Amino acid sequence: MRLEVLSRETRAPAPKTPLLFVHGAYVGAWCWEEHFLDWFAAKGHAAHALSLRGHGASEGRRRLDDFGLADYAEDVASALAGLPAPAVLIGHSMGALVVQKFLEKGQAPAAVLACPVPAYGLLPSSFAMAWTRPALFAGLNAVASGGRASPEVLGEALFGGSIAPERLARCHERMQRESRRALLDMSGWGLPSLFRGARVPTLVLGAEKDSLIAHREAEASARMLGAEYRLLRGIGHAIMLDEPWESAAEALLGWLEEKGL
Repeated sequence: MRLEVLSRETRAPAPKTPLLFVHGAYVGAWCWEEHFLDWFAAKGHAAHALSLRGHGASEGRRRLDDFGLADYAEDVASALAGLPAPAVLIGHSMGALVVQKFLEKGQAPAAVLACPVPAYGLLPSSFAMAWTRPALFAGLNAVASGGRASPEVLGEALFGGSIAPERLARCHERMQRESRRALLDMSGWGLPSLFRGARVPTLVLGAEKDSLIAHREAEASARMLGAEYRLLRGIGHAIMLDEPWESAAEALLGWLEEKGL
C-alpha cells in the first residue's frame, strides 16, 4: 500500500537521530508539516511525518473502516523501513497508541507519546466529557458517526485558547473521517499491551489545556508505562498546531538532547 511520508532533511554537519511523527485521528501528516518538520530539521534532525493508510494522500481512503491500530502499526514499520537510519517515534493522541502497538513487535531508539489516548482506552475520557462538556461531546460524537465538526467545535477540541480564524478554517478544511474500527480499538477492543514488546526510553507529554485527553490522564499513562512525564503549559490538544506550538517543540527537543539522540 502506498503511504504518504513528508520529509525534511537536515543540513547540519553532524545530523542527529531522525524523527518519525505519527498523527492522531481525523488528520494526516499535514498537521506536522505546518511547523514541526522544518523546525526540527533546522535543529539537526531529519524529520519525517507519515500519513496512516486511509489518511492524507496515502492509499486506502475507500476502505478506511477496515483498518485498526494493528494496521496502522504496520504502516509505521513500512515507513521506518524506508528511512536510512532508525528513527525516534513521536505519536500524538491516537498516534501514541499506534506507536505502542508498533513497539509490541518493533524497535526504535526512543518514543514520545504526546497527549496519548490512555492505555485503558477512550471510554473514561468520553464519559467525563459527556458529563462536564456535553456540547463538545455531542459535536465530537457527530464526527465519529461520519459527520463533520463545526469550526467552533474543532477550535474547542484542539486549541487551548483563541486561534486566528484563517488558521482554524485551514485546519477545518483538511480534517477527515476516522476509521470506525480504529475508534473501536481505542475504546478497548484493540489496545496495545502494556506487557509486550520493546521497552525503550519514553517521554509522555500532557497539555495543560487539553479538552480531549486531560493532562492528568496523560500523567497516569506515563506512570503505567514507566515513562518520563512533562506538562506543556498553556497549550491545547493539537500541540503541533496551537499558537504556543514552539514551546511544545522545545520541550521535545530538550528531552532528545538529554538522551543524546
